[in-house]
Amino acid sequence: MKKILNLSYGTIQGTYWMYFGAMMSFASVFLLGKEYTNSEIGIILAAANILAVFLQPWLADLADKSKKISLIGITTIILIGIFAATAALYFFPTKSLLLSLIFISLGAWLNALQPLINSLAFYLSRSGHRINFGITRSAGSVAYAFMCAALGWLVTMYGIQVIPGAGLLVLALLFLSLAVTGKLFKKAVAVRFLAESNNKKTESNEAIPLMDFVRNNRHFIIFSISIVFVFFQNSVFNSYLMQIITAVGGNSSQMGRLFSFMALLELPGLFFFSQLRKKFSCQFMLKVASIAFTAKVFLAFMAPSVAFIYVAFLLQLISFPIFLSASVHLVDEVMEKGEAVKGQAFVTAMMTLSTVFAALFGGILLDLRGASFLLLISTVLCVIGTGIVLLVVDKIKPKK
Repeated sequence: MKKILNLSYGTIQGTYWMYFGAMMSFASVFLLGKEYTNSEIGIILAAANILAVFLQPWLADLADKSKKISLIGITTIILIGIFAATAALYFFPTKSLLLSLIFISLGAWLNALQPLINSLAFYLSRSGHRINFGITRSAGSVAYAFMCAALGWLVTMYGIQVIPGAGLLVLALLFLSLAVTGKLFKKAVAVRFLAESNNKKTESNEAIPLMDFVRNNRHFIIFSISIVFVFFQNSVFNSYLMQIITAVGGNSSQMGRLFSFMALLELPGLFFFSQLRKKFSCQFMLKVASIAFTAKVFLAFMAPSVAFIYVAFLLQLISFPIFLSASVHLVDEVMEKGEAVKGQAFVTAMMTLSTVFAALFGGILLDLRGASFLLLISTVLCVIGTGIVLLVVDKIKPKK
């Protein structure tokens, strides 16, 4: 049952990130095809991420408090709305206010789902079968890379209408994955309940109000804020890699290879994270990953060529996958059950907020001073964020 449950959860991660790749990584391609300008696209994506920042903690609070609807049930309900919004994209031949609002809503709810998808790993572990988050999340990276590569070819061949079509197909697979996982979970819980029927020890699962959560987790909240500074550079690379490599003589083909290179480098850290966790604490790994992020952006700032940027991106091995996995596991280690989803939401919300700032200010800095200045500012912000992580992360202690 453990292997089957891990495989089933891996398909949830895979299909979620496939959909994310289709609708968000190709958002600019789709919206340009609908006659939006680059500035309008930037505003739409920033608005979606801003809305997601507010939705994530609210949605997490709902998930923690809800006793009638399971985490899988809440996720499914949101996906029904996303499915409807995706289908609605077919009815707009060109840009309009309603299309903009639909796309903002779609992007916001999709980003808001991330902490729920991550929390689902630990929710499923209540069955008595541990979910290996690193390995199952690596399925998301592989599926994302495959979707982006396939969709790039399909769009070239058949046009932008392929994008929502691919999204609808993947959403259907995601619904199926959630349904199968839900049935497996119920079966495993039933077996565990029978095995532990004589054990009267109970575990508190009472939801904690949002403001109480903030007051009771001050060090964690400070750590979450540091993520905005640390991940600013990550969002800059995701949004403006083309401008960055053009400044050192690169082109769009090299940009595509760099994205693929980064995706491949994430896999070892995700896949072998459970082994690393046996030897190192999540707090230690977060400090190492933050330092690696700083070194990566600094080396990119110093890079005289695209080849040197490849060298800088080698630090992706110990930055993004380790930081992501360690932050997710840290929440599970230190939070009570009634506040775990809120913890995941704060981490994801801060990552989303960094994307907002990168989208809004990155373009301005590029226009004013160029790619080198943008990387310099990114380095400074990452140093500040890393300093906060080093100072506060060891103060986050388990309360269980």
